Amino acid sequence: MAVVQENPFDYQEAFSRNIGWVTEEEQNILKAKHIAIAGLGGVGGGHLLTLARLGLTRFNISDFDKFELPNFNRQAGASMSHLRRPKLDVLAEMAKDINPDLEINTFPLGVNSDNLDQFLEGIDLYVDALDFFALDARRAVFAACAEKGIPAITAAPLGMGVALLCFLPGKMTFEQYFQLEGCSEGEQLVRFLLGLSPSMLQANYLVDASRVNFADQKGPSTIMACELCAGVAATQVLKILLKRGKVQAAPFGLHFDAYRNKMKTTWRPWGNRNPIQKLGLIIARKKLGL
Repeated sequence: MAVVQENPFDYQEAFSRNIGWVTEEEQNILKAKHIAIAGLGGVGGGHLLTLARLGLTRFNISDFDKFELPNFNRQAGASMSHLRRPKLDVLAEMAKDINPDLEINTFPLGVNSDNLDQFLEGIDLYVDALDFFALDARRAVFAACAEKGIPAITAAPLGMGVALLCFLPGKMTFEQYFQLEGCSEGEQLVRFLLGLSPSMLQANYLVDASRVNFADQKGPSTIMACELCAGVAATQVLKILLKRGKVQAAPFGLHFDAYRNKMKTTWRPWGNRNPIQKLGLIIARKKLGL
């Protein structure tokens, strides 16, 4: 006797509660889009699971790391049952447990010069989730997105908030905004931090500055910030893909800090060449001992 499966998966029913905030037609548009996510750590896993619950079904994902105990405070998928398992495998399984019909292409070596074109092939939008310190890879991906006309967004977990930047085709590019070319590694990190967060809303409640160590490529982070990133980034994904609502492209940025109950829309014409940014960079270098 054949076993009858109870409650078989049905896309329309599974995502029916999205309808109202999106139309049925818009839900079908989202279903057909193809998203790339590089990095499945602090924010990347949350991006994948949130977008899967939004009803997107096609993903390219990359990561070469495994889950370890220091990931437990913030990373989707970090648990005892997943300890020392590849993040890529775990998150793909978790996403397919939400929607077993997902099309997921995995890149277990991360993104690099050998696979970047393949990683971005047929992609409608790129969501950045690389480690803060992975600037070489990040610069390469954003440059390729600009060349290929792919919208690219980054949502950074800072303190207990999120800083968002969107780089859209034909607008200011990642390099034009951050001005990293020719800079030392330390200088690139300072420029990246201040470019992400011109208002630095998180700075005044850091209680132990010794935990920020650029030399060892370590810094504190919270689950609150990571989950805020997933929600803010997914909202921008929806707006860009459906061409709905205003999207603030760089040099505009958005920073919301839940701890301070503040939200800032930032505007830095010329990016890190902006006079205000130049002053901020001087102060940041002194504070970080660079």
